[in-house]
Amino acid sequence: MAKKMGLGRGLSAILPDVEEVVESVGHQLSAAAVPADAVVELPLGDIDPNRDQPRKKFDDEALEQLAESIRHSGVLSPILVARDGSRYTIIAGERRWRAARLAQIEKIPAIVREWDEIKRQEAALIENIQRENLNPIEEAQGIYVLMNECALTQEQVSQRLGRSRPAVANLLRLLSLPAAIQQAVIDGAISAGHARVLAGVTDKKLQAALFAKAVQDGWSVRQLEAAAKQTSAQRRETPKPAPLPVEYEELRERLRSATGLKVSLSGTEHKGKIVLEYGSQEELQRLWDMLGE
Repeated sequence: MAKKMGLGRGLSAILPDVEEVVESVGHQLSAAAVPADAVVELPLGDIDPNRDQPRKKFDDEALEQLAESIRHSGVLSPILVARDGSRYTIIAGERRWRAARLAQIEKIPAIVREWDEIKRQEAALIENIQRENLNPIEEAQGIYVLMNECALTQEQVSQRLGRSRPAVANLLRLLSLPAAIQQAVIDGAISAGHARVLAGVTDKKLQAALFAKAVQDGWSVRQLEAAAKQTSAQRRETPKPAPLPVEYEELRERLRSATGLKVSLSGTEHKGKIVLEYGSQEELQRLWDMLGE
C-alpha cells in the first residue's frame, strides 16, 4: 500500500514502527520500571488525559461505536503517553482511552515517552490533525498554543504540520472572530470557509450582520463573499465627512446652547450647511419666539 502523503513527517518522525504489543509483567509494574519507547499494557486507572488536548469535543455516539469495537477486538493501536511521576499523561490517543473506559477493559497498550510539556503538545496537535479529529477552531487554538509554548513561527509550524504557511495563517485568523461565530464553526452551523470570509470583514457590526444573514438564509461561502464585497464597495463609495475644525465645533455648541435644538454643521469656511432639528411643536415654537425677539 502506498504511504499516505500530504502531512509532512508528522507522527512518523515521533513514533517507532510497532510490530506487536509487549505484554505487561503484571499489576506491580511501576512507572519507573517501564522502559521508554516500549509498548506495554498499562492499567487505565494509571493514565490521565492531557489537559492541553487540542480537541475539546468528543462525539458520544462515535465513542460508543469505538467502545463496542474494543469489546470485540481490543485496542489494536497503542496510545502514546508520557511519564508523570508514578502516573502517565496521554500525548496521543485520548479517544481510544475514553472508548476503552466505556468498554470497561482494565488495560490498554501504550508507548511510553520521556517528553516535556512542549513536545507533548506538539505531538498531540500533530496526531489530532493527521487523524482529522479537530474542528477548525480547535485546530487554530492548538496551533496558537504550539507557536507560543514552543516559540515557533508560522513557517516552522507549517513545516511540522505539512501545511502551507498561508493555510496556517488563515486558520489563526479564525481566532480573531467573536466567540459566537467561533462557536458556530464548532457546532457546524457555518463552515471554516464562511468563517474565513467573516474574519476578513473588519467592521464588527457588518461582520455580525453578515453572519446572522448567512445562518438565517443558509448562504453558501460564495454568496457570503459576494455580499461582503458588495457591502464593502458601497461603503467605499460613500465618503465619510471630514472632521470639523475646532472653531466650527465651538460654533455648533453655541448654536445648540442658544436654541436648545440638535445642531449639525458641515462644509468648509467658504460654503456649508447648518441644520437645526426640532422634535416637538414646543421646540419649534420656542425657536419662532427667539427669532421674533
